[in-house]
Amino acid sequence: MTNAINSQPQVSGTSYSIASPGSSDWSSKTCGCFDDIGICLCGMIFPLCLCIKVALDHEESCCVPFLPGAMVALRTSMRSRYQINGSVCGDWKVMACCFMCGLCQLAREQKMRR
Repeated sequence: MTNAINSQPQVSGTSYSIASPGSSDWSSKTCGCFDDIGICLCGMIFPLCLCIKVALDHEESCCVPFLPGAMVALRTSMRSRYQINGSVCGDWKVMACCFMCGLCQLAREQKMRR
């Protein structure tokens, strides 16, 4: 009785890309605040209120803006829901470097998608 192995298991490669089929870009630029002056003014005068509105419109808790890093997670979640191209690192860069512009972009995206 011989138990000879006649073939080797094959390894298949997997490729990953940031853009998935059916994905899109943000409907407005990060610094496109003048695309919607109302959202821009609300974000500049009452940023906490706009944070809470964005979180609630995304069906999240109104406490999200008070949690460290939660707005980055909210942006990532919104990208995933609307199949928007990007990465978690990019989300972090926008929310860490230009929070007000990133917040207004989130609000504009929600308004456009409804």
